[in-house]
Amino acid sequence: MQEQIDRLKGDTLGRIAAAADAAALDQVRVSALGKKGDITEMMKQLGRLTPDERRTTGQLLNALKDEVTAAIAAREAEFRSAAIDAKLSNERIDMTLPARPDAGGRIHPVSQTIDELTAVFGEMGFTVAEGPDIEGDFYNFTALNIPPEHPARQAHDTFYLPPAADGSTVLLRTHTSPVQIRTMQQVKPPIRIIVPGRTYRCDYDATHSPMFHQVEGLVVDETSHMGHLKGCLIEFCRAFFGIDDLPVRFRPSYFPFTEPSAEVDIGCSRAGGELRIGAGGDWLEILGCGMVHPKVLANCGIDPQRYQGFAFGMGIERIAMLKYGIPDLRTFYESDLRWLRHYGFVPLDVPSMTSGLSQ
Repeated sequence: MQEQIDRLKGDTLGRIAAAADAAALDQVRVSALGKKGDITEMMKQLGRLTPDERRTTGQLLNALKDEVTAAIAAREAEFRSAAIDAKLSNERIDMTLPARPDAGGRIHPVSQTIDELTAVFGEMGFTVAEGPDIEGDFYNFTALNIPPEHPARQAHDTFYLPPAADGSTVLLRTHTSPVQIRTMQQVKPPIRIIVPGRTYRCDYDATHSPMFHQVEGLVVDETSHMGHLKGCLIEFCRAFFGIDDLPVRFRPSYFPFTEPSAEVDIGCSRAGGELRIGAGGDWLEILGCGMVHPKVLANCGIDPQRYQGFAFGMGIERIAMLKYGIPDLRTFYESDLRWLRHYGFVPLDVPSMTSGLSQ
């Protein structure tokens, strides 16, 4: 029996090593360990042996069974490793190949619109200023002459954060106006800046988003007046929308941080249920503006008896929707590549003060 087991061991291990693929290996497993396999048949004969022979032969057959099982498992692992290597070899990417012509990226409409705003106001002598998204109550409200009972300070409008270490109120800025305050504290007039950036408010629907973009402008000097503000914004609206005779009107309004204040409307037509920017029988509100309130100047350490200026602000998504016919604000942030391919811009279309705006 010992010689028979040794011959079976050598034969089975040889066939396992010679198996060309997983299917051939499985045939070896069945022929050795299956219900009618060689090892199984030998184990069935143990009952015919004497107790001593049965114990000795049983130990040899169990050892053979374990060795064959381990050899099959090792061979299966070799096949799996070879399959993975073959797959990786077939699916590898040659990173030295040139990019596909149709695989180019797109500039997001918000980024495009910010570049366009910068180009227009850059020609007027404005520079870009930036500031933190997380602000204190003083910069976001108090310095801007917004009283404690103002609705904008309520939690249903503002994202408040845990208080700072000194107990002061901390929040996500609700507008980019805090950058105006920081600039007036740090820079001596004359000042002429625009402030594009992210802002945050508790709102979400087709025309509102909890995170959106604004651009604000600020001019502070000794001579600027409401006429300069009107001329600046009229030129901006006509340049941005590419309509030389675009009607623009100013309506009296109220903002805590400007006095006098106004809202700016541009002409439009809604004939046939379609909105068209330009001369027409209707108006569309687009931004707010006004002369900087003397209290705001004083809060920033600027003498309101000597200096004056104007400020304005608008939603970047809003004017992008109007210019490029985007119907729903929420799609700006849904990360849909199909949407971006449709509304996005190729990188070479980025506007500048020399190349103009993309139409």
